Amino acid sequence: MDTVLITGTTSGIGKAFAEQFAANGSNIILVSRNEETLRQQQESLQSRYHVQVAAIPCDLSEANAADRILERLSQLDWPVDILVNNAGFNEAGFFTETDLTKELAMIQVHISALTALTKLLLPGMIQRGYGRILNVGSTGSYMPCPCDAVYAATKAYVLSFSNGLYQELKGTGVTVTCLCPGATQTLFAEKANIHNTLLFKLFVMRPETVAAIGFRSLQKGKRTVTAGLYNKLLVLSAKLLPVPVINSIAQRMVRG
Repeated sequence: MDTVLITGTTSGIGKAFAEQFAANGSNIILVSRNEETLRQQQESLQSRYHVQVAAIPCDLSEANAADRILERLSQLDWPVDILVNNAGFNEAGFFTETDLTKELAMIQVHISALTALTKLLLPGMIQRGYGRILNVGSTGSYMPCPCDAVYAATKAYVLSFSNGLYQELKGTGVTVTCLCPGATQTLFAEKANIHNTLLFKLFVMRPETVAAIGFRSLQKGKRTVTAGLYNKLLVLSAKLLPVPVINSIAQRMVRG
């Protein structure tokens, strides 16, 4: 029976991932900021799926977050077979007008915490000869996004990091998958104040659908997967069209 550690589990895609893995019979380690909601989620998953569930309240925007998680894992003595780096948020708008504190926290969550958790948990997977890592990127991983410049840049890191690590780990029994969703029905857009934009009016996917795609791709050991036909076409366009054209389209999508 696999043990899965998932970050950002109390809503959206992370919550859907927790349901997906618990329904599959995996033991779950939940990591999120809101301790009360986290405890409620823990009890719900345990009672409905009869799997072991641990909760680690942790703010991944704090510099020592990964070390604190590792310390708690050593107390639990649960070897992590699958790591899902899902936690994330957005701070959108013109760069001169956005909140630097939030952007630096976003860089910490999307890049530093993701990298540190992978670094700390990967050796055990390699030693056991089995492991799965899923990093949640974005369609923005493939293109610059004016008015969402920092977010897209962090997600470009996630994709590049995952691709490089995938190649390094060949033959070890450990795989890395980068899941790139587009607009999804979560609190993500509302918190970033982009829920009324064109981006979140067209072909918005349900988090359960995105998580199911990610789950299947992880099990198959795929390197990358873009969720949904519309998003696949969007990514293809980003690869084919000149950057000025993509920049113009992306800005209209985010600014409404």
